[in-house]
Amino acid sequence: MYSIRIKAGKWLCSIIRDGGFSLDSVSTYFAPAVGPRWLIAGGFDLTLMQNGILGRSGPVLLIGSSAGAFRLAAWLQPEAEKSYLALREAYINLTFKNGDTPSTVLKSLGKVINSYLEDDALPFALANKKYRLAIIATRARHLVASEVGWVQRFGLWLCFLLNAVHRSRLRDFFERVVFYSGAKPPYFCLSGDFHGRYIPLSEINFKHAVLASASIPLLVAGVRDIYGAPKGVYRDGGLADYHVAQHYAPEESVTLFFHHQERIIPCWLDKRLPSRRPPDEALENVLMVLPTARFVEKLPGGRVPEREDFVTFIDEPEARIRNWRRAVELSAPLGEEFLELVESGKIKDAVEQI
Repeated sequence: MYSIRIKAGKWLCSIIRDGGFSLDSVSTYFAPAVGPRWLIAGGFDLTLMQNGILGRSGPVLLIGSSAGAFRLAAWLQPEAEKSYLALREAYINLTFKNGDTPSTVLKSLGKVINSYLEDDALPFALANKKYRLAIIATRARHLVASEVGWVQRFGLWLCFLLNAVHRSRLRDFFERVVFYSGAKPPYFCLSGDFHGRYIPLSEINFKHAVLASASIPLLVAGVRDIYGAPKGVYRDGGLADYHVAQHYAPEESVTLFFHHQERIIPCWLDKRLPSRRPPDEALENVLMVLPTARFVEKLPGGRVPEREDFVTFIDEPEARIRNWRRAVELSAPLGEEFLELVESGKIKDAVEQI
């Protein structure tokens, strides 16, 4: 009995069921904005990394927002596995106090970034030939650019209401900004459906872009005036691309991503809008791997680690850390299960359509 499920978009599902799928067709690896839920993706990431699965037939684009950007930035480092493990350790050991403010939380996240991204290694990361990185952040506009709590909260409430009317209204409050490595912008940034702007990554703005991508409104202060990008306050990339929100990979290639749940939510403010899902065409070539309900039941508390754990266990962080370490331990084999399904050909019987 497997602990993972495999789901694919309509076009890709047909390819897999016909036995025509190869991991060499994966041109894009997407890491969504899921907060501490990313911890159960660790075994999956490390299996791909250690076995050199991605990028065997050409460069692979790594796209991440928020916690996903944290994860994927480690992939470009000279000692990628070491960097990834350092990130995971620092993230698990994050602790907060009741008196923390958005500014102090931002500083704590900055320390996490410095724990696994070394300044001397950034030239190597930017020149990486196997992986290219795209970090999704947003530039806040009007009320949501304010660091005054009640002003920002009112702006988010207004944004939620207008987004509920039509998703295009989100752009009145948040501009998608993609920071990318490589000689040219990612494929999806050049498509006619892309809304936003794209900025080259450099040694100067690399860490700031990663940090901005995880600057959750109200909880984390924004990152201001990132080098090479328009002036302004930059916030969480999940406000634009929470999970899969657009068509990331070229035709005839695959976007792979590990997800903690079955529902795919386009943007953060769509969480309370059950009918919202990505456009069907954005899912056509998506391959999603997710844990089964039975696996999740075995995790501490019968659920995936989540951001609210910081609050629930604020007076006993040792309990939270213990639970998160156990979740990491239990999820370690998920990547091996995925490879076994692919290499044995059993994936064609296991795949479900998204």
